[in-house]
Order: sequence, then C-alpha cells, then structure tokens
Amino acid sequence: MRLLTLIRHAKSSWDYPDLTDFERPLNDRGRRDAPRMAQRLSRNCKPPLLLLSSPATRAVTTARLFAETLGVDFDSLLIEPRIYEASRKTLLEVIGDLPDRSAQVLLFGHNPGLSELAHTLANCPFDEMPTCAVVQLQLDLGNWAKVGPGCGRLLHYWFPKDGMD
Repeated sequence: MRLLTLIRHAKSSWDYPDLTDFERPLNDRGRRDAPRMAQRLSRNCKPPLLLLSSPATRAVTTARLFAETLGVDFDSLLIEPRIYEASRKTLLEVIGDLPDRSAQVLLFGHNPGLSELAHTLANCPFDEMPTCAVVQLQLDLGNWAKVGPGCGRLLHYWFPKDGMD
C-alpha cells in the first residue's frame, strides 16, 4: 500500500508585477493557511515521509511550512522540476519514478495538473483543488511504477475554507 498526498501550493501574492509566475511568493493568507493545513494532515500521516515539490517559490515555501509543522527535515525535500506546470500525464510519470522505499509521499504542485491527477487516481468530490487543498489517497500498489487511472481511494480532502479544524 502507498499513501500519496497531493497539496496545491498555498495562496500566492500578485503584489510584485516584476516577478515571474515562477518567482511569486506566498501572501499572508498563504503563510497562515499552510501550517494550519499541515496540522490537520499531521493526524493522518506519520514519518517517514518523502516531500516532493515543484521548484516554484510558492510551492517550495508551502512545502517548507508543511515540513516545519510535521517535524520533517526540510533538507530532505526533493525538488522536481517536472512538477512545475505539469500535466496529469507528467505527474503520473513523476510518481511512477518515485523510490519504492518511500511508502508515504507528499507532492506539492499546481493546478490544473494536480486536480486532474486526483480525479484520474480516485473518485474525488471537487472540480478544482483550491489553494492549499490537501488530497490524501490510498494506492493499493506494491510499487510506484504501477500507478495509473483508478488505482486510488480518497481518504481525506481538506481545504482552508471548509470550516473544519
């Protein structure tokens, strides 16, 4: 069994028009929401965890805030360039390349690819994941290379405005 947690980056700032999309930082709400969502997730995942992130500033910062809250060494975060602006197909390839020794993976990325991936793997109750949404999936697989459509079961879906803490 594998546990895959998809996390859309927290809310980013548009206050710096001279920055590229890749460089956009989190805004105040994003910096507030990420630790809250990580705290909720902490009840449902235990180390060892593999954290895998898009290299975009907003995704890496979200991953860092999750790592701090979950007590995971941030230096163990893997940056995967293919996640930035990835399609569902590319994300499936990234997951298929994961090391089998890692049974629990947190993947930090972007829409629309992340939402499309969630729908490909399992029946999910949303159209699009809002910022800082967390989708936790159980994948009944012996290894990551076998990941594919319909192989998952939704365990949890949380987002900052769902009113639950």
